[in-house]
Amino acid sequence: MAAKKRKIIITCAVTGAIHTPSMSPHLPRTAEEIADASIAAASAGASIVHLHARHPEDGRPSQSPEHFAPILEKVNANTDAVLNLTSGGSPHMTVEERMQPAMAFSPELASLNMGSMNFGLFPMLKRFTEFEHDWEREHLENSRDLVFKNTYADIEGILTRGNANGTRFEFECYDTAHLYNLKHFADEGLATGPLFVQTVLGLMGGTGASTENLMHMRRIANELFGSGYEWSVLGAGRHQMPLGAVSLASGGHIRVGLEDSLWDGPGKLARSNAAQVERAVQLVEALGMEVATPDEAREILGLKGREGITI
Repeated sequence: MAAKKRKIIITCAVTGAIHTPSMSPHLPRTAEEIADASIAAASAGASIVHLHARHPEDGRPSQSPEHFAPILEKVNANTDAVLNLTSGGSPHMTVEERMQPAMAFSPELASLNMGSMNFGLFPMLKRFTEFEHDWEREHLENSRDLVFKNTYADIEGILTRGNANGTRFEFECYDTAHLYNLKHFADEGLATGPLFVQTVLGLMGGTGASTENLMHMRRIANELFGSGYEWSVLGAGRHQMPLGAVSLASGGHIRVGLEDSLWDGPGKLARSNAAQVERAVQLVEALGMEVATPDEAREILGLKGREGITI
């Protein structure tokens, strides 16, 4: 009898606060563009679409439910993908601002950074020098003196409110300390299994993007959570696919998308989120695995289902 193929969750982060509109003509800006990109990513094989919104006039990150609503309505009407709403928003926002979409729409899944950290985006000013809007340069430059704030009290509040709505979390862990923070909240009963641990490597202020670092974090997660978690990997920039492949070969899932990387090979801008999802699908299938459908992802992660969201 043939062995049952392992099901792989592909998360696609469609747009976000790391990259600004002037960095790529393919980065979705408007609600319609973000929705269309999400639908295309789901059609290409994404089990989960991770969503941010932007101000329509200049592409600034926005956590206003008003800006999220048309995205969610269109995506939910045209695909059965799991909708994962950011509680990260932008590191320049307050926790209350960042929580607005998750509280307004009670999604199946929301992201949650597992600690405060320096969040250095300013090195991108060496690569990108021309900007359409003044806020873009300021957004990057101001990160020299920026702490992304998620204290224990903040995380406890986010978990408590999300749990009350039946929302589960994508726990974004940028270093081993974040894994230990997650262990604390699991021990307190606020973070319940199966934990969806998104290992984030390659952003300045977090752990560097290397296979050695990735496997070290995997070993720590195994020690802390045993079999009670699902592991996924986000490699920033050019590390997206190589580290994603290591994750797949090591029992994990994969996250792609233009929020995390604008590239599709050295010096080549990815033409779409769907193009990155297609590459992830190729990796999954080449390794003898199968891409999880949205409903299979719901089962793996113990999600409440589409009927529990408010759109």
